[in-house]
Amino acid sequence: MNLEDLRKRIDEIDAQIVELIGRRAEIAEEIGREKRAAGRLIEDRERENQVLENIKRVARERRIALSEEDIESIYGRIIAACKSIEGIEVAFQGEVGAYSEEAAFQFFGSSIQIRPRETLEEVFRAVEEEGVQFGVVPVENSLEGSISRVYDLLLESALRVCGETELRVIHCLIAGPDAGLDTIRKVYSHPQALAQCRSFLKHLNAELIPTYDTAGSVKMIREKGLADSAAIASARAAEIYGMKIIAQGIEDNPNNFTRFFLLSREDAPPSGDDKTSIVFSTKDRPGALYQALGEFACRNLNLTKLESRPTRQKPWQYNFYLDFEGHRQDEPAREALKSLEEISIFVKVLGSYPKAKKTR
Repeated sequence: MNLEDLRKRIDEIDAQIVELIGRRAEIAEEIGREKRAAGRLIEDRERENQVLENIKRVARERRIALSEEDIESIYGRIIAACKSIEGIEVAFQGEVGAYSEEAAFQFFGSSIQIRPRETLEEVFRAVEEEGVQFGVVPVENSLEGSISRVYDLLLESALRVCGETELRVIHCLIAGPDAGLDTIRKVYSHPQALAQCRSFLKHLNAELIPTYDTAGSVKMIREKGLADSAAIASARAAEIYGMKIIAQGIEDNPNNFTRFFLLSREDAPPSGDDKTSIVFSTKDRPGALYQALGEFACRNLNLTKLESRPTRQKPWQYNFYLDFEGHRQDEPAREALKSLEEISIFVKVLGSYPKAKKTR
């Protein structure tokens, strides 16, 4: 074959590939309808991994002249596009460009339909009442600790935690095109972001103004034309809103990670590498907490987090938020939770979910 014939052959194969991808997308859409009708999660990481492993096996057996990494990358994009057709909607708090949006993309891929909301309460409501399948909310930062309001909402809500992801947070000082460090008199951002950049901001000698969102601060500065102001947000937020990055990586500590929960109306099935989050309250007697924690220790269940929060009902009474390794359907976890219910005032399972893939 000459060059022209080879190119025609490639065109024919490309047409076949596109047609097959289209047929796959049609089936994905039908799967999405079936899942929604059955009230099942659209997201199925275990099934995705099975598909990818099967594709790589087929490539090896047929001696495809592409690496497994290339095959996985190509097919990963096809899966992401088909998930979008299945109809994955994700609510998050903040404007486009917020870290919560970035966490949603990190978990699902870039082909999701995003649903920005102004407050955390609205994120919960979007999943509870408005038919949005998932919500992404920050639960704790490696430097500043837990996001208290999220844990309060989890206690009040019927939603389940069905996933988690960890995002490396890199803060940038963002302003208009003519701004410089010597022109900045005010800095806007979410209180957590301001707190995570204390050392840098101390030397900047500017007024710090808390706002509801990092990306929203960038958007506000641009829309109002605040020449003497800057915002702390992500590099992506600067790109989205056409603003300039004056300084990058201004967080006090490079080990700055935020953990996010994925919310849905049901939690995830066992994956073999899971965590479970619960909240419970002990009876007011000596050794009550010791006894409660012993239910996990005696079954060799590793605790990864324990934190107390005021009940907000009576002064100096507390609920305990606890994460442990394992799925609530596993036999040791079922036994521990049953025993915990017998010795506690109340126990609520917030959800079981696959552990986050480590980003560090």
